Amino acid sequence: MHDDEIHERCGEDAIHYLAFQRHIICLLIAISILSVCVILPVNLSGDLLDKDPYSFGRTTIVNLQTSNNLLWLHTVFAVVYLILTVVFMRHHMKYVTYKEENIVKCTLFITGLPKNASEEIVQNHFTDAYPTCTVLEVQLCYDVARLINLFKKRKQAEKSLIYYEHLHQKYGKRVQINPKPCGQFCCCEMRGCEREDAVDYYTKVRNELEEEYSKEEQAVHNNPLGMAFVTFQEKSMATYILKDFNACKCQSIKCKGEPQPSPYSRELCVSSWEVTYAPYPENICWKNLSVRGFKWWFRWACINLLLFLVLFFLTTPSIIISTMDKFNVTKPIHYLNNPVISQFFPTLLLWSFSALLPTIVYYSTLLECHWTKSAENRIMMHKVYIFLIFMVLILPSLGLTSLDFFFRWLFDRESSDSAVRLECVFLPDQGAFFVNYVIASAFVGNGMELLRLPGLILYTIRMIMAKSTAERKNIKQQQAFEYEFGAMYAWMLCVFTVIMAYSITCPIIVPFGLIYILLKHMVDRHNLYYAYLPAKLEKKMHFAAVNQALAAPILCLFWLYFYSFVRLGFKAPTTMFTLLVVNITIVICLAYTCFGCFKYLSPLNYRIEETQGERGKDTDVPTVPTSSMYVPQVLRAHPTERTVLAPAEQQSYGTMDNTSSQAEGIRNYSAGPAGVEQAPGASL
Repeated sequence: MHDDEIHERCGEDAIHYLAFQRHIICLLIAISILSVCVILPVNLSGDLLDKDPYSFGRTTIVNLQTSNNLLWLHTVFAVVYLILTVVFMRHHMKYVTYKEENIVKCTLFITGLPKNASEEIVQNHFTDAYPTCTVLEVQLCYDVARLINLFKKRKQAEKSLIYYEHLHQKYGKRVQINPKPCGQFCCCEMRGCEREDAVDYYTKVRNELEEEYSKEEQAVHNNPLGMAFVTFQEKSMATYILKDFNACKCQSIKCKGEPQPSPYSRELCVSSWEVTYAPYPENICWKNLSVRGFKWWFRWACINLLLFLVLFFLTTPSIIISTMDKFNVTKPIHYLNNPVISQFFPTLLLWSFSALLPTIVYYSTLLECHWTKSAENRIMMHKVYIFLIFMVLILPSLGLTSLDFFFRWLFDRESSDSAVRLECVFLPDQGAFFVNYVIASAFVGNGMELLRLPGLILYTIRMIMAKSTAERKNIKQQQAFEYEFGAMYAWMLCVFTVIMAYSITCPIIVPFGLIYILLKHMVDRHNLYYAYLPAKLEKKMHFAAVNQALAAPILCLFWLYFYSFVRLGFKAPTTMFTLLVVNITIVICLAYTCFGCFKYLSPLNYRIEETQGERGKDTDVPTVPTSSMYVPQVLRAHPTERTVLAPAEQQSYGTMDNTSSQAEGIRNYSAGPAGVEQAPGASL
């Protein structure tokens, strides 16, 4: 499929993601040529190890004598790799066009409002304080978490009721169901497992949910959150007000001033407002807006502390593998005396345990209740990347199997078990482990992404828990989810970091890394187009991925410095030069991040594509968003399943067009018993 087709179906975020992969591919092609044609022959020219042509250590930097002047070549090439990465990432962001829509730039998101504030008072405040700015609408935010949950349950009950009513009208028979979880597998009637008429049961459930939904819908307006979306007539008006509030932010102890006052300023507590541009309406997680302040931070701290304890202390892959060895679980593998299996099996175990990490971190990030999907994906990417780097790269490279050993080495100096021999870190065959890891990620990992095993497991559990055939059909129609850009960026960048970190010390890893990225690109193109729903994220998500990619060549420099320090000593010229380059790189990164220096070196330069309404003059009337754009769907006027069946039905696995799937879904509800069941493989 062409990129235009992917853009039309999946959105511009998918195009940015695939363009990022293509630049990584081009970067790895250049690095592969340099590593294989220059670094690898230099390593093979050494004579420190044996002359066995099958010895893997001869391809590594360990094969060179410490007095060999060719070691300077490795340091220079590490700097070249850093420069190449910056150049390719800058080229990627230079040709990324990002469409800024009027609805985002014309709307401000305000927090810190009193809960008793009304839309009229907020609008009057802006009218009096900023007479030149025209307010089009003010939308207050309410706690709709429970309302959203009731809406989903009511919709499912209505669809199930329509399904069984169609069966009754067409075939004249009433279906009996067991309304208990896993009731479809109960083949005998006993006390507590009585069967009920399907139409009567779902009619009762629908009526109860409608009554509860109506009460909650009336009560939700009595529970405001102290937030509002204020839409202005033009972008310049929103920008002017935003600058006015930003100029009043406190710096150190003193504040610069107060925003422009109005008769309502004291009543609205304007000095405590936080004003930002509003995110895209599709990017907002409405049910999470009610979690804020101390409650949000306490929730965040508890979840991440528990995640750290579970993932780092208890389920580090190295700890799991060593525990399995204590119980002789892997002993039969060694009895096979097969070098391929004995060397590849630990790598496969490490990859398998590491593959569980994105799923665990994914659900932990969902529990944090972020207000936008972009923030959710961005935090997910950082968390998954950090954990994967520690588990896959840093701890195995340093020979540390757990933090228990690390703390004993740090605090217990007298124990003989705490002695760490740093000269054993860069062993000749150590790079083979990471080459095997990249190969496993390329073929096994990408194959698992095609299978979408976590989604398949979740689908199976939901199908088992379904009460009836109608609920199974609803589950099949709701199996398509938005693409998890955060987890996928992190997984790909983890492997990319491993490749870059060992591209100098073990250059043979780079061609296998190129194979991984090529296969990953093809798999992601297929999954984005056929298996996932389009997502609407902010540009910060893709900027964070570019910044994270720049950490890979910096880690390569650290790795080379660590090798020079251990093998050559601190006063060696190559060690001092590598340390100088590392310090300069760190200073540039800190100056750019903290003080905004070196902006011209930044790869985060993107072009903004103007919308049609923005290409005209400023006096032209811009596209005005409808009054329901910043209102949750559950608070809009919407038809029930009785009148219109799912006007925007979710895409199911394997569908090619949304409209066709909607029409097919309507026809399926009138199908007979022979056409009721659908094979699970067809929906996956």
